[in-house]
Amino acid sequence: MPLVPQYVRRIRAGCLAAAALMLVGAGPAVPAPAGGADRPGHCAGMDALAVPGAEHQRAACLDELTTAGTVASGHTDEADWSGLTPKDLATPSGVPGIQIDGYFPDSSTTNTTHGWNHDSQFVIRLPDRWNGGLVIAGSPGVRKQYANDRAFGDWVLARGYAFAATDKGSTGAAFHRDGAAPGDALAEWNTRVTQLTLAAREVTTRHYQRPVSRTLAMGMSNGGYLVRWQLENHPELYDGGVDWEGTLWRTEAPNPLTFLPPTLRAYPTWAAGGAGARAAHREIVGAGFPAGSEFLWPYHHQYYWDLTQRIYREELDPEYDGATEAGTPFCAPGTPACDADYDYGSRPGAVRDAVERIALTGRIGKPLITFHGTLDVLLPISKTSDTYAAMVRREGRGALHRYYRVEGGTHVDSLFDAFPDRLRPLVPCHRSAVVALERWLDHGRRPPAGRTLPMPEGADPATLLTRCPLTG
Repeated sequence: MPLVPQYVRRIRAGCLAAAALMLVGAGPAVPAPAGGADRPGHCAGMDALAVPGAEHQRAACLDELTTAGTVASGHTDEADWSGLTPKDLATPSGVPGIQIDGYFPDSSTTNTTHGWNHDSQFVIRLPDRWNGGLVIAGSPGVRKQYANDRAFGDWVLARGYAFAATDKGSTGAAFHRDGAAPGDALAEWNTRVTQLTLAAREVTTRHYQRPVSRTLAMGMSNGGYLVRWQLENHPELYDGGVDWEGTLWRTEAPNPLTFLPPTLRAYPTWAAGGAGARAAHREIVGAGFPAGSEFLWPYHHQYYWDLTQRIYREELDPEYDGATEAGTPFCAPGTPACDADYDYGSRPGAVRDAVERIALTGRIGKPLITFHGTLDVLLPISKTSDTYAAMVRREGRGALHRYYRVEGGTHVDSLFDAFPDRLRPLVPCHRSAVVALERWLDHGRRPPAGRTLPMPEGADPATLLTRCPLTG
């Protein structure tokens, strides 16, 4: 649910009130500091840092803030970012500084990281060599606070940014259990990003003894949705954002609850072949998954389509399957309360009310760069980012938006390892987008107009891992 101004003011007041206190609760500690304390100035003042509003925190002085060091030191969780990036993606290194792990007050306990069993966990990383900027990120999917470390956390730290990320207040496939009413958990995701932004700006300013000069929101998938929502609802907190294939929630079609059910109905018939396969193929393509992406359908049916439909439908429309929780996995059409038969358009108005709490409008208030792969087989581009770009234009905010359709990109970059001859990774497109946003903000040089970035012909995988020019 959008934060009302009074609540934002309460968060700000809490930040100021808590700034003088080191709020460290009881419980298992994050791994001990890992070296570097003998260098003059390195981690100076660390013990005086307090994250405003945090219920529990623990700071560590690290010789390496990127995953080149944090995997070994225990200051990241590889499971959080597993499967999101290509295996050969280079890891930046040489970024010493301070890492603060902790959590904000919350009553839910889905996040077991550090043995805390407490949600609303965050990580804040403060590099010794700071460029004055701060990057804020929410996790993709239902992952935890370290999920962006490999995809772009390492890279922005090496570029000199402070970096802060949140688990969004709930994690895992049962995230829908958090909250009392439909939509509560998803609405909390937005609240937690706002909360972290305010707190991270405060602690970063205190640490470096000068104000943050630039705050950028970044994220992929659900994290990209969070970027859009923040720039629509709290543009005063940010200078701009980079949206990597953000989820589109809106009260009318299309949204995930309108394009996933017909795909689930048609897929088994298509996969079986036979007389009905051609018609089933037309159903799936009509739902938004383009012809040419068929080689990706079996994987996404097994791991994404069914689970995604069931858990998000449970969050927004729990009455559909009565006492059953999150439906029946891989149910056949015709099975009572089967999610393959779900018809969003015929559901009660209360369902739209729940979606309205998290809906996007397109009314962004700061520069936003969106990019999305044309072979995304979880959030089909024609039903998500194409639609969002049109929404931004209808709201008269087109001058603040640049949108790039990346030919051959899919939802998770790890699939590039399996299909290097058919796919391209999106990590380098994110880096190009960040550089373009920096130039836009620094020099008023607007990035080139939105376009489709063609798949490079004859490019070897090593080149695809490092290049994605927005100008073609």
